[in-house]
Amino acid sequence: MAFLKVIPLEEALKIINLLPLEAEVEEVHIENALGRTLAEDVKSPINVPPFDRATVDGYAVRSEDTWMASESEPVRLKVIGEINAGEAAEFTLNKGESIYISTGAPLPKGADAVIQFEDVDRENNEVVIYKPAYPALGVMKAGTDVSANKPLLRKGQRLGFKETALLSAVGFDKVRVFKKPRIAVISTGNEIVLPGKRLKYGQIYDINGRAIADAVRELGGESVFLGIARDEKENLRELILKGIECCDIILLSGGASGGMRDLTASIIEELGEVKAHGIAIQPGKPTIIGLIDGKPIFGLPGYPTSCLTNFTLLVAPLIRKLLGGSYEHTTTRKKLAYKVFSVKGRRQFLPVRIEGEKAIPILKGSGAVTSFVEADGFIEVPENVEILEEDEEVEVILFGPFYS
Repeated sequence: MAFLKVIPLEEALKIINLLPLEAEVEEVHIENALGRTLAEDVKSPINVPPFDRATVDGYAVRSEDTWMASESEPVRLKVIGEINAGEAAEFTLNKGESIYISTGAPLPKGADAVIQFEDVDRENNEVVIYKPAYPALGVMKAGTDVSANKPLLRKGQRLGFKETALLSAVGFDKVRVFKKPRIAVISTGNEIVLPGKRLKYGQIYDINGRAIADAVRELGGESVFLGIARDEKENLRELILKGIECCDIILLSGGASGGMRDLTASIIEELGEVKAHGIAIQPGKPTIIGLIDGKPIFGLPGYPTSCLTNFTLLVAPLIRKLLGGSYEHTTTRKKLAYKVFSVKGRRQFLPVRIEGEKAIPILKGSGAVTSFVEADGFIEVPENVEILEEDEEVEVILFGPFYS
């Protein structure tokens, strides 16, 4: 099968952006929220701390009772009780009184300061104070850390351990997040063998399946590896149908070019619709975008660098969109380490390694595994450019992190 129609990258991105997929929201328990993306702004429902509390072990006092205290003429206050962390403050301090209090315990009514026990002496039922205390000494006021209704986290924010801890601190046991898209991953080719099996002459281990599945996970999606489809129509068709049944998006590597044994496009045509077959970029020209039962299916090139480049250009933005994130790529600007030549009229994406402020081109070819393993991202060489000069500033589209 020949290419149906080679289209510009911008047209391919427009097709993908118009695919009938929308972000979905679900509520998950806080213990399952790590790494998820918030689907709404979050405000604190309470003050933290929810009460005035002691920040030291010592004696809760009315600060005005201590203002005349000195080394030569200490103040003596009657100790009327004890409050430990977790206990209710069922005391009211009157003039001349104090209460022993533990760190974290609620301040009793009437008290406005806590003098740590190292700074005083205890004689029977009295505490001896040698210097004045000021209001709020040794006290954290209610809402000082977090005030009720304060915005805490924003929609689209990815939840790390600090964010889940903050949610726990204000009492959230559940949180609304964007649902993870389930993405089927299928490798294709008679020459491909799963890692752990013995290679026969002419065979290679599958790298694309692992790379794509883990790139999906790194984005925040859920990947389902369905295995390797042989160059046989029924086998490939069976795995594609399995992906349609269990997942939201189907990704295939290999089997997208125009060769006799490349069956992906013909199967998509039978089951649904081919939206694009061939994109005017190099590497990665033989890429397929299709739709089956309302679910996107992508046929990515078989060479590892081509496969991951096109995944980053075409698929990663869609997954980020479904996770409530930015559709834009993560990029950085660097200076080219040395001159690069290209063919005028061909839009090229070239893998590069970043070292300091330099982008170092990797010219091993898209079939080399180490081309993308060593690469931090890739740069674009426009079709009207034949030479990029040494030290010319270039924009690097990063392979990872895939989320922004």
